Amino acid sequence: MYKYTKARFTLPLYLLLTAFLSACSTMETDPTAEWTAEDFYDEARSSLDSGEFQTAIKNLETLEARFPFNPYAKQAQLDVAYAYYKFEEPESAISAVNRFMRLHPRDPHIDYAYYLKGLVNFNRGGSFLDDWYPRDHARHDASIIQQAYNDFSMLVRLYPDSHYAGDAHQRMIFLRNKMAQKEIEIAEFYIERETWLSAINRAKAVIEQYQDSIWSHRALEIMIEGYRNLGLDDLATDAERVLSLSKPGYDRQAPSPDDELGAPPTIASNPS
Repeated sequence: MYKYTKARFTLPLYLLLTAFLSACSTMETDPTAEWTAEDFYDEARSSLDSGEFQTAIKNLETLEARFPFNPYAKQAQLDVAYAYYKFEEPESAISAVNRFMRLHPRDPHIDYAYYLKGLVNFNRGGSFLDDWYPRDHARHDASIIQQAYNDFSMLVRLYPDSHYAGDAHQRMIFLRNKMAQKEIEIAEFYIERETWLSAINRAKAVIEQYQDSIWSHRALEIMIEGYRNLGLDDLATDAERVLSLSKPGYDRQAPSPDDELGAPPTIASNPS
């Protein structure tokens, strides 16, 4: 009978083991193994500037994981929110902003966090087609529009002197007009079906909640039409009196504010 000996397997087994370990060593080679927190941050900033947002996210998240107590890690938490926003992942962006705000409520850049959160909600639903076919915020989920408005409102109320307060205020005006427009469109829907009371209630909501919007004039017209059709002439006359004192909302297609966002605030080159 043929006998197998240990010697017959020693060399092949050794070569196989050596090759396996070599392969593992090669796979485990990390070109960033010797990088400092500043190295990761610089690479991430470079990626942000060049529009390579996925690479920026990877470097910022690795920075925080490897150097959780380094000053650059805190800035990375804010910058990764911006990167997710530009990478069109709004849920991840909001999650990152909320985390930063929870961990650093007194950070000097907290106003920017509120602003960025508002921008994420403001631009939800956007796509590359926006340059050719501008989207209408009035068609968006009302809760998202309201959330964006609340985010900007919080910034303006808490940090009126913020660098971002002026832009936030302009976006609030724009969103108020869009929320009013949404109510008017629903009222028009009811008018087409001669559901006069429902149309009146939607128009009244515009007058009560968005009095300064560009849609107030149209809201009064709808109320007058509704009251006339319901035989409520006294109420119609009162609405006509108010209408005579108001100015038509000629600019009902008010353009969106410029929604380009500048680079996130940066920390000192040698943070302490």
